[in-house]
Amino acid sequence: MTMSRRAFLRAAVGSAAALAATGSTLGGSTWPSMGQGWRPAYLQFEEEGRFDERIDQAYAILEHCRLCPRRCGVNRLAGETGVCRTAEQAVVFSAQPHFGEELPLVGDYGSGTIFFSNCNLRCVFCQNWPIAHEGRGQPLDVEDLADVMLRLQQIGCHNVNLVTPTHVMPQILQATRLAAQNGLRIPLCYNTGGYDALEAIELLDGVVDIYLPDLKFMDADEAGRYMGAPDYPETAMAAIEEMHRQVGELVTDARDIALRGLMVRHLVMPNHVANTRAFVHWVAETLTPSTYVNIMSQYRVEHRAFEHPDIARAITTQEYLEAMDWADEAGLTNHDARSLMQRELFRRRG
Repeated sequence: MTMSRRAFLRAAVGSAAALAATGSTLGGSTWPSMGQGWRPAYLQFEEEGRFDERIDQAYAILEHCRLCPRRCGVNRLAGETGVCRTAEQAVVFSAQPHFGEELPLVGDYGSGTIFFSNCNLRCVFCQNWPIAHEGRGQPLDVEDLADVMLRLQQIGCHNVNLVTPTHVMPQILQATRLAAQNGLRIPLCYNTGGYDALEAIELLDGVVDIYLPDLKFMDADEAGRYMGAPDYPETAMAAIEEMHRQVGELVTDARDIALRGLMVRHLVMPNHVANTRAFVHWVAETLTPSTYVNIMSQYRVEHRAFEHPDIARAITTQEYLEAMDWADEAGLTNHDARSLMQRELFRRRG
């Protein structure tokens, strides 16, 4: 039986409230006390009357879709689909507090993650392949998406964390405006795989508070082999530079909860196929050595990774320690706390 949209909202966010609640009627809702004088970027954007033009520009892209570098050119407003397999409506798999994100996003009550179904990348090692490749989830209109954002705030989440948003950026813009008009006041986090068209990221200027992109590969050959996107490295680096220009380095409140800024993720892979050494030097030299970086150790063999010998195993302790040593060599100073703990654990094992 197909679940109605309203039932989906109640099931996804309503049941998640129990995870966030700790004796407070709003699960410890913290947004009113987020730093004296702090306001989300999208609220000022709305007050300046700038949303209408941006939303129109974003939806115009969908007529001959070029939201990502694949530039499929399909008319998604007419129901056509390209690589991301998404027409006009966003599809959402889940919406709930998430405690596995970076600590400045998680805080005490979780990051309010909205997992969008489908993806413009085709990673053979995708760890969320039922969502990203098979598109499991529920179509939502922008009014329902705005309602999800507000419910995540209501149960106490510290931010709205948009996971895999690239292919539904126009819908997110419109939903954010509706949510802001109805009381949304927590940071908006754009959690992307990095394969974003520069034009699309520029349309988010003044709306997004926190950018959380991946920079998965630094070499075109490896990106082509494992993601079907040989232009990924140059495209992702250009997009991340623009994100950094918009929001700068990470800013947190007195409780170390993220308010604004850039946080970059990089997954260490077997045989260093992701070229972590090039990644850390790029961050230090192109962005800043104090850019918040999460060098992740949780690679596992998923989806079709077993078909590729070089990545058909977990990473070794030595591979992760080498990656962190390269980060020191590059002069990076602002690591995710969990990556530092993982390095210490691996050192003790060694």
